[in-house]
Amino acid sequence: MYGPQQGHNSRLNGVPGGRGLGPQMMYPTYVQSQGSHQQHHSHPQQHHHSIQQDHAAHSSAATAALNQMTGGFPMSTSATPFTPNSRQNGHTPASRNGPPGQPLSEVMAEQNRAFKESEHAHSIMTDQHQPHFFARAKANENRGVGPTLSSITASNPGDMGASALNGDDEDRGRPINLDESEDRQDWQSLDLSGQGLRAVSLTVFNRYAFVEELYLPSNNLTYLPSEIGQLRKLRHLDVSFNQLTSLPPELCMCTPLRKLLIFNNQIRTLPSELGALHLLEFLGWQGNPLDGELTKRLSEEGTKSLINHLKESAPVPMPPQPRAMIPLQEEVPPSLEHIRVLSWNTLCDKYATSQQYGYTPASALSWEYRSESILREMRHRDADIMCLQETSGESFDNFFTPELAKDDYRGVFWPKTRVSHMRDKTEQGLVDGCSIFYKNTKYILLDKQLIDFRQTAINRPDMKATEDVFNRVMPKDSIGVLCFFESRLTGARFIVVNAHLCWEGHLADVKAVQTGILMETVTKMSERFTRKPAVPISEKKLLRLPTTDEVTELTPDDLPEPPHPSQDYRTNTDIPLLICGDYNSTYGSSVYDLLDKGRVPPDHPDLVGHSYGNFTRDGISHPFSLRSAYAHVHKTADDLSFTNYTSTYSGAIDYIWYSTNSLEAIQLLGPPDYEFLKRVPGFPNYHFPSDHIQIMADFVFKARKDKKALGGGDQGRTGSPSRV
Repeated sequence: MYGPQQGHNSRLNGVPGGRGLGPQMMYPTYVQSQGSHQQHHSHPQQHHHSIQQDHAAHSSAATAALNQMTGGFPMSTSATPFTPNSRQNGHTPASRNGPPGQPLSEVMAEQNRAFKESEHAHSIMTDQHQPHFFARAKANENRGVGPTLSSITASNPGDMGASALNGDDEDRGRPINLDESEDRQDWQSLDLSGQGLRAVSLTVFNRYAFVEELYLPSNNLTYLPSEIGQLRKLRHLDVSFNQLTSLPPELCMCTPLRKLLIFNNQIRTLPSELGALHLLEFLGWQGNPLDGELTKRLSEEGTKSLINHLKESAPVPMPPQPRAMIPLQEEVPPSLEHIRVLSWNTLCDKYATSQQYGYTPASALSWEYRSESILREMRHRDADIMCLQETSGESFDNFFTPELAKDDYRGVFWPKTRVSHMRDKTEQGLVDGCSIFYKNTKYILLDKQLIDFRQTAINRPDMKATEDVFNRVMPKDSIGVLCFFESRLTGARFIVVNAHLCWEGHLADVKAVQTGILMETVTKMSERFTRKPAVPISEKKLLRLPTTDEVTELTPDDLPEPPHPSQDYRTNTDIPLLICGDYNSTYGSSVYDLLDKGRVPPDHPDLVGHSYGNFTRDGISHPFSLRSAYAHVHKTADDLSFTNYTSTYSGAIDYIWYSTNSLEAIQLLGPPDYEFLKRVPGFPNYHFPSDHIQIMADFVFKARKDKKALGGGDQGRTGSPSRV
């Protein structure tokens, strides 16, 4: 079981209790111990043993303590000792948001309690010269404590979806990262308080990315480095009683943050980026000359209201640097036919909720905004083939189809199979699925096929009686779509597959089975396609208009030269093959290995312990020679470190695979601006309308040795050589 666990030596001040350090966490690959449904549990309030003092003597004692602190610890002139009648931030005590004599509001009562605790800890560290107050105070708490609830949740993400295997709920989740380091840390708290620090070593942020609690109060810090954004598991941060004048915008990357204490600093305003801290439950702000509007909102409405205000009122950030095209080959012969293929999970509107993406402003989540942004991106890329995942039936019919028709696209769509159990048309339209759009003037759709993974599995004689098929495969209604095309001009034929596999980390075996079924279907269909009759030349000149479905003839601009006869393919592996989609599987998984190597043995870790008929008895295989387009840049500066990017997950799980014997990759769409991402905790946002980024590759059809064409009908120049 992964995930940090607390033990006897959990809280250490930079010393990992004899264990080695985990790998350095670098941008832009981030991980978090959060659940896929963003179901987080509040961190327990840490209560300390306080010294019992007479209430009447408290004011004078606190004043004396602060006078002593000033000698050895520079204090802000705006920070005054707390008394019930003192003025915080130069105005009437914010502790009372009503006329004098009225009881404290719940918001300010909590604020005052936390301030007193912080003040007490500061007094002990400065007056009694006892640093590391929090490590000392909590030592007993950590003895013999087992793993925290958050650690258990993070260590087995699949359990989060176990109760929602059927219906729409299964799709509301998203993958989450797991810390799979064998040298994981068993401590999560780091206490550097009361040591007179003027700066924090970057080692804290570069090497201790697993830290969940960081204590830096009662020091001489004048700034926090931007590298603090690398602590993507941070839940508690205390920087009270320092000399900070601002907080770094990069703190927005710490989205699990529940408690942020900045008592007694010199902070006047807060960066709008902190609106991404949607899980923040408490901001301790007293003793700072905060802007009056911020103070008023905090004292009257509390932390949640302020964070939401910062998020929703934040200006649209400057756009990132455009993604560049990465050439893989120089001097490609112009005689070879080109094809550009794009794959993109566009994020179905019903999944784009504030509950799922709490760090995203509501205006950037709205379908009205996202749909236009998606459309602009598609038009800019101008791909010949577009494979989209999470397309709802309603958006396919009423948005994508009519809008893309203006750009010469026709589309094929199948919703997930749960749609067959729905009677209400509106509900049916909300079900998402896979779609393939293609340039209507360039290609003819010869055939199309739905790939229903669970129906195929239950109908296989070797699988239908196994418990794993019923309990694990059947509840998932993921699908694939297969299309067979022919180029109007060259006669080249090719297969395009688009699939979206289940997302749960604990269903790696199901993903392997789904991919095995996918490739078995492709194998059978491609064998059938080798016998597909030729398309008459006269029909190649005709097309149905995407908007009206009216038949018309291509113009010379659309078809600059006479079309060539249909290509002939002797074996199914000769037909060019493109396999796209969201496979929710990373490099080295059984899904990746199956597509890349052509076979997964039955003893693969993803299959061991499961029963899936021939798949687990003999292994899973396919006859094609496939390669991921982005394998060309794997582990280089141009590598895509992720295709799916949220506050809880970052990983490359989307692919464009191609048959290497018939196609050659010549250009790729490069990675996003990683510098821009240092203040972006996750997608979607104003510049990235989905939680996935699109991937795209340019290919050429390899020149064939046997340039044989299919005869028949009015082919005209039967047997004439093809351009490919």
